[in-house]
Amino acid sequence: MRLLVVGRLSGQLASAVKMAMAHGAKVTHVERADQATEQLRRGQGADLLMVDYQLDIAALIAANEAERITIPVVAFGIDADAREAAAAIKAGAKEFIPLPPDAELIAAVLSAVADDEKPMISADPSMKAVLQLADQVARSEASILITGESGVGKEVMARYLHEHSRRAERPFISVNCAAIPDNLLESELFGHEKGAFTGAVARRIGKFEEADGGTLLLDEISEMDARLQAKLLRAIQERVIDRVGGSKPVSVNIRIIATSNRDLAKAVAEGVFREDLLYRLNVVNLRLPSLRERPGDIVVLADHFIKKYAAANGVPVRPISATARQAIAAHRWPGNVRELENAMHRAVLLATGSEIDVDAIRLPDGQPLSGQGGAMTGHAYDGGQGGIAARAAQAADAVTRSFVGQTVAAMEKTLILDTLTHCLGNRTHAANILGISIRTLRNKLNEYSDEGTAIPAPMSGVSASGYAA
Repeated sequence: MRLLVVGRLSGQLASAVKMAMAHGAKVTHVERADQATEQLRRGQGADLLMVDYQLDIAALIAANEAERITIPVVAFGIDADAREAAAAIKAGAKEFIPLPPDAELIAAVLSAVADDEKPMISADPSMKAVLQLADQVARSEASILITGESGVGKEVMARYLHEHSRRAERPFISVNCAAIPDNLLESELFGHEKGAFTGAVARRIGKFEEADGGTLLLDEISEMDARLQAKLLRAIQERVIDRVGGSKPVSVNIRIIATSNRDLAKAVAEGVFREDLLYRLNVVNLRLPSLRERPGDIVVLADHFIKKYAAANGVPVRPISATARQAIAAHRWPGNVRELENAMHRAVLLATGSEIDVDAIRLPDGQPLSGQGGAMTGHAYDGGQGGIAARAAQAADAVTRSFVGQTVAAMEKTLILDTLTHCLGNRTHAANILGISIRTLRNKLNEYSDEGTAIPAPMSGVSASGYAA
């Protein structure tokens, strides 16, 4: 993980930096917020910013966002009180690290915010076969296309390939082609020169140059505009790119990995994806099976996620009960590994006994895992319209009884605050569980705080009136 520290490098901050480096972070340092934005603009990227709470954190985040640079921020401070920590969170920091530093807190924050510790875990023969092929091609320079349904772990596989390649010590840069509008993606990939368009106040290095020497992941490549596909093809073939508004080509040395949850051969036949680009990307294809195709991985992954989120939330690791294991193994998991991970995160927070029982394992709609239509065993799922309709009616009736008389806004508020309380005030974890962005969560909490509602303070679970995160 690449960590950019912003602030004066005092003795206590130097100790925190050493602790971060001991946990694998590659650290760079600047003293001022404007220097941080300039460094990021020049392509000296970071996965996390650690910023002195006395600096203008809101202005730093705004300056980065104006350049379409979105990097999470954690604040740090020496002898800061609760009000100052709250102000840093309200300004946009995800977490606050008090100094003198605590090694366990540093490790927990780095892990929770950056969330780049996603090992490739597998016990099922079908997945092991894919891993064997990945190991064979990882050290090559071949472009690789990773395919599979949403949530199967395509980005995790891409990181695995990079970490086992000869470029492992160089940057791994990821671009989600589906998340960036077409008119911005070209600048994001290839960079731009000052004055290239309205708002281009300075040269901006794109992801191709930022990944120089390393690996560039083009996530959901099928969503890329046809005009950009032609420019990408040239970049892959000739290893040169043209910045927007630039007058001369720039050489790059990168390895391309692309992912798609669509059938690209079908996209070629439909005329929405270039056939020559597909050939360039698909030198080696790694198809990741869905979770229902690799049943041997389900419980193994569940155990991993339970340990991960117990540690992240500071709660004891509870074993999964035998009944819960059966239900987990029987469920179809249409959202694949991503859905399983979120369900285990919720289970860690909702479990009350000595074990994680089936009642603590909830699906995205809040219903318990047991008796759901996605199960493959018993008579919980008969595949018929009658069974589906009955379950839908039961669910609707339960929701109606629970929330009758409440407005949608009141229901939303209750859900957000209850989830935040379960997460002991941790905004990052609550946003993940709710399925919303951290910015949306903060905006909602600011609204509630302005109304006079007590909001749980970060990492405490204790409500503090007038606090806004």
